[in-house]
Amino acid sequence: MNDYFENHIFFVYFTSIIFLFLIVLMSVPPVSAHGPKGHGGTEFTALQAAKKGIELYDKLVVSGKIEESWETDLKNIEVFPRQSRNKREIVVKFSRNTGKPQSIYIFFTEKGDYNGSNFTGK
Repeated sequence: MNDYFENHIFFVYFTSIIFLFLIVLMSVPPVSAHGPKGHGGTEFTALQAAKKGIELYDKLVVSGKIEESWETDLKNIEVFPRQSRNKREIVVKFSRNTGKPQSIYIFFTEKGDYNGSNFTGK
């Protein structure tokens, strides 16, 4: 029995090393994974901007800061990026069919923080 073990010690040793190596390799990817967006934080998407813009827009209508016609005569909503003072902003534009002014602009930072609103878009 002792001869059997001595003759196969290399095989047992080699197999153990291979299994240990495979276990280490299989555990590395989950530990070092950063998700689909890489190292940085999450990006503020156009859909998130539209949702957040609509929430703020509704608050403006309910509080009476803008006329009710902004809700009943709404024509469309646009979401687009723009550069402002060396910073990228996400703009949510609400347009209505009639009345002056015709559009309200709500601005968000790249991270999704409210950055202001006006009727000119500037």
